[in-house]
Amino acid sequence: MARVGLTTERLVRAGADLADEIGFEQTTPAELARRFGVKTASLYSHVKNAHDLKTRIALLALEELADQVSAAVAGRAGMDALTAFANVYRDYALAHPGRFTAARFPLDSETAAASAGVRHARMTRAILRGYDLAEPHQTHAVRLLGSVFNGYVTLESAGSFSHSAPDAQESWTEILHALDALLRTWPTTR
Repeated sequence: MARVGLTTERLVRAGADLADEIGFEQTTPAELARRFGVKTASLYSHVKNAHDLKTRIALLALEELADQVSAAVAGRAGMDALTAFANVYRDYALAHPGRFTAARFPLDSETAAASAGVRHARMTRAILRGYDLAEPHQTHAVRLLGSVFNGYVTLESAGSFSHSAPDAQESWTEILHALDALLRTWPTTR
């Protein structure tokens, strides 16, 4: 069998592409080995097992998404930053469904602490500084934004909004305006 120049980076990138094509859950070392035309055992000098492969794809997805968000929100504040952040998140999820799923793969605490997930949290909090939210309200707002963005793109990706008017883009824009209004008037007392 001819050597195909396997490296960990090449396998992880190919695994991420495969996840976008067939789904993150279906991405396995065996499927990846078939794509490279090698035996599965050939991959195990680069990745330990299926969990290691999925973890590495998750780390790649988090890094890609953080890089895109960082570039999009640079120099922006308030509604402009919120919209840029949200649009990158949505666009990434629609363009890379397997990677998007991978970005939510549960990581152990040490791996998570060293991942680009930390950058995501910092960028979200930076956007919220433009809304002047103190703790614990800022943490609540971070969780709200993550829930709305994740929920919306998950439903949209599944085709949930394709059967009725208005268009999904119109709803997305309306939701972002509503989030901006909520963040500007966040209730700080019960």
